[in-house]
Amino acid sequence: MIRIMQNELPQTDYNALAARIKSWGHALGFQAVGISDTHLDAAEAHLLQWLADGHHGNMDYMAKHGVKRARPAELVPGTLRVISVRMNYYPEKAKDTDEVLADSTRAFISRYALGRDYHKVMRNRLEKLAQQIRAEIDCECRVFTDSAPVLEVELAQKAHLGWRGKHTLLLSREQGSWFFLGEIFINLPLPVDAPQDNHCGTCSACIDICPTQAITAPYQLDARRCISYLTIELKESIPVELRPLIGNRIYGCDDCQLTCPWNRFAQKTVEPDFAVRNGLDDVALTELFAWDKATFHANLAGTAIHRIGHEQWLRNVAVALGNAPTTTKVVEALKLRSQYTSDLVQEHVAWALQRHQMA
Repeated sequence: MIRIMQNELPQTDYNALAARIKSWGHALGFQAVGISDTHLDAAEAHLLQWLADGHHGNMDYMAKHGVKRARPAELVPGTLRVISVRMNYYPEKAKDTDEVLADSTRAFISRYALGRDYHKVMRNRLEKLAQQIRAEIDCECRVFTDSAPVLEVELAQKAHLGWRGKHTLLLSREQGSWFFLGEIFINLPLPVDAPQDNHCGTCSACIDICPTQAITAPYQLDARRCISYLTIELKESIPVELRPLIGNRIYGCDDCQLTCPWNRFAQKTVEPDFAVRNGLDDVALTELFAWDKATFHANLAGTAIHRIGHEQWLRNVAVALGNAPTTTKVVEALKLRSQYTSDLVQEHVAWALQRHQMA
C-alpha cells in the first residue's frame, strides 16, 4: 500500500483555474468575467441608510433579507469568492431612441426589455459556466441573475467589470452601461481582481437629464421617483404629480444611459435572444392599448415585460396616452377603456381623458 502524505497531494493552481474560468465565460458569450472577494462593509452601510431613508419605496423585498444582501457568505454558506459577468443587450436593429422619445404618440420601452427575458438567457449561460467549473474541480457554486438579494453592482466593481456611475448603474470604459450582470457564488479561494477606478469625473449628465429628478445626488437614487420603478415595480396608482413627467415611457426609462458619454463606446449585442420582438421598439400607443389579455400574453410571453401583467400594462399606456397630443384616435382609445373592469386602469384612464379635455 502506498501512503500519500497530505503535503504530497497535488495542489490546485487557482491562478490557472481563474484564467480558464474567464476563457470559458468569454466563449459562452459574456463580454467580461471577473472575480471578487465577499467583503461589502461599505456597501452594507450605504444599503442600510438607503432603506432607512425609504428610498426603496414599495420594494419590500429590498428590506426583507436585511444585511444578507451585503453578505454573500450568509446568503450561500461557504462562499469565498464571487464570479461576476456582464453581457451586452442593446439590440442591433432597434429604432433610434431619440426618435421614439420625441414622438409622443409612440411607446418607449427600455431597450433591455425588447427581446427575450434576460433572466432566462443569463441564467442558462451562467449554469453552463458553473457546470464547466464543477467538471474541472470539486466545488460548490450557485448562480444568480437578479434573482436573489445580491449587491451585483458592488460585486462587479470589485471584480473589475466597471464602476458605479452617478446614476447608480455599473459603467465600463469599454462597454458603457448597456449590459446585464450575473454572478456565481463559489467556495474556492480564487485570486481576486483589482477593483475598478471611478471615471465619472465632474460629469453630471445623468443627474441633469432625469425626467423626474430621481437621482437626488451623485450615486443616490430615490426609487420612488424613478420611472423604471413607477412603471415596473409599483403595483399601485402612479403619483399624479409624476404622471406628466413620464411622457411616453411605458416600461422603464433609459434617459440616464442615453446621455452618458461612456455609452459612445458601447457595442450592440450579437445575441439573437435580445433581438427586438413584435416591433416593440417603435409602436403606436393606441395599438398597445387595444391589446386584450390574450394578445398581451401571446405577444409578451417570454419577455421581461410579461411579468408586470396586463392590468399594469394598461395603466402605464393610459398615462402615456394622457401625455400624447389630443387627437380623435387617442381620445377614442381611452374612452373604449373607460369602463374597464380594473379600478386601477379606470383611474388612470379618467386622468388621461381629463388631460385631453383641458387641452
